[in-house]
Amino acid sequence: MKTNKTLLSTAVAFSLLTSIHQAHAAGFQLAEYSATGLGRAYAGEAAMADNAGAQWRNPAMLTYLKGTQISVGAIYVNPNIDVKGSTSLSNPQSGNVIYTTESKSDDFAHDAIIPNLYLSHQFNDLVSLGFALGTNYGMETDLGNNFSASHFGNEASVITKEANLNLALRLNEEISVGGGIRYIVGEGSFGAKTPAVNILQQPQGKTIKYMEGDDTEWGWQLGSTWQVNKDHRVGFAYKSEVKLKLTGHAEGFGFNKIPGDTRDFYMKGSMNLSLPATAELSSFHQLDEKLAVHTSINWTDWSSFEKLQADLVDGSSSTVKVENWEDNYRFALGATYQWDTKLALRTGVAYDTSAVSDKNRTITIPETDRTWLSIGASYLLTDDLTLDAGFTYIFAKDAKIKESRGYESDDKAQLVGGAFEGEVSGNVWLVGVQASYRF
Repeated sequence: MKTNKTLLSTAVAFSLLTSIHQAHAAGFQLAEYSATGLGRAYAGEAAMADNAGAQWRNPAMLTYLKGTQISVGAIYVNPNIDVKGSTSLSNPQSGNVIYTTESKSDDFAHDAIIPNLYLSHQFNDLVSLGFALGTNYGMETDLGNNFSASHFGNEASVITKEANLNLALRLNEEISVGGGIRYIVGEGSFGAKTPAVNILQQPQGKTIKYMEGDDTEWGWQLGSTWQVNKDHRVGFAYKSEVKLKLTGHAEGFGFNKIPGDTRDFYMKGSMNLSLPATAELSSFHQLDEKLAVHTSINWTDWSSFEKLQADLVDGSSSTVKVENWEDNYRFALGATYQWDTKLALRTGVAYDTSAVSDKNRTITIPETDRTWLSIGASYLLTDDLTLDAGFTYIFAKDAKIKESRGYESDDKAQLVGGAFEGEVSGNVWLVGVQASYRF
């Protein structure tokens, strides 16, 4: 499996290379599918058709796109995520604390560029076809070998690339439906290493557990829209769960079957990872000639993400990390103001609920509530070419983290290097551009 830590991503026709370092919706989900929607905090996406990118959130919206269209863009992501606290190592026999040290890692999620490419074609008034390249999930955290709680995990990554082929039908003047097949290429990893002070007296940075693998899989999506009247529209979309079997290898002395055995370990194996199902209910309301408002409620089935487990070729299994996430919701409200015939202005606000309880928050994926504030604009450069730009600032809510959390795998890690208590804080800046052309 390739581990990609570059900061440059490029989208070209029929090829998509991505480097995703931190997710900005809940969990490791990525909302950043276009700069057009970014300017309104992705409010109303399942009920709006600004350009060919509309099919990513609701394939039924293809019926609202005239002729043949192409839309291409990218979003620059600048996360600033910090975690700090203390690690306390206790004597296994007496339980007395024998060593306490600061645990701190600043800005451990790196910058990234997330590209996209969309094509749409209207065969006639009833049938439209679309093709899309992008990503729905991705993250990478790297706290480094010097982090004194690295025995609970010092790195984690999920990187996906996705292609969609979509078909939409206009059933009548009010109702459109659409669906598509999704092809996903995914890879993931998780690692934990010994801290500088550990009960096993092993050198700092020795691998306790590391698992990586990759896979390809198919999924599907469905969407519908109801044109209530000329000024009001409602859209609904659903994406299926995708179950990846990340096939690769496991290494690290934590996989040895004898407790306290610190010899090197390496074996081929796999790790199951579910990319959860999602649903979105959106509305669009044209209040007058210039002002429109739009809303979205999103649901993600994060309860499907229960644990990371290494299934080895010798038939044995070993828990890498217990997750026990829960479903989350996102609420967004946006507005578009048509300044004149060429310029449209956007704004929006959104709130993402956390996909973890306080108990299940971890160092490697320090999931917390988020608030989005967004602005954006579209400019009609010619009759056929539109340029879009969007900007978002995300407040990440400060949240407590405690490991061990009471799970067996965490308790074993605590015996090696002690317990961790701390807090995660941060923010994210997003800047996007999009160009759309109608043939």
